[in-house]
Amino acid sequence: MRSLPTTHLLYLHGFRSSPGSTKAQLMARRIATTHPKVHWWCPQLPPSPREAIDLIMRGIACWPRDSMAVVGSSLGGFYATYVAGMTRCPAVLLNPAVHPARDLARHIGTQTQWHDREQHFYFRSEYIDELRGLEVGALPRPERCFAIVAKGDEVLDWREMSARYPDSRVKLLEKGDHALSDFERAHLDEVIAFLQPA
Repeated sequence: MRSLPTTHLLYLHGFRSSPGSTKAQLMARRIATTHPKVHWWCPQLPPSPREAIDLIMRGIACWPRDSMAVVGSSLGGFYATYVAGMTRCPAVLLNPAVHPARDLARHIGTQTQWHDREQHFYFRSEYIDELRGLEVGALPRPERCFAIVAKGDEVLDWREMSARYPDSRVKLLEKGDHALSDFERAHLDEVIAFLQPA
């Protein structure tokens, strides 16, 4: 993939999720335990896609492009695709959203956080256009992308996800679910190996 190991790792959570998500926490613990020199960042993303990307791109502005990487889950996978397109860094995409402008149009209104139902936010109609503005075409370095796609995903269409990254490595699961509930047991080691953390 590249000669330099990953020194800076960005994790982007999905819609209604947070840095407290199971996969984010599993990765954070693994990196802290086995690769403590790696700079880990998993920000709480605002509901506005434009604000989310602004936050992300400001946060990684000084990161070394030749030794950074990004992991994204669901809507975070859509954002991670944008980051990979802009920086050409390696990306791991976990059941990535492919058409969020279409899919999230039915979620306009008040939403709750998955991990804390007391936390509310309002998903505005203008966010749909913001999502459209973040769509990128084919990745400039598709070989630096690794997507894990579950046919059993109850939220997103596995055909669309796998077709979105035709020249990348795609691990297509015959079953599974949107959350990749077996992430720690079946996929975490493979993700870490792909990222080659320092």
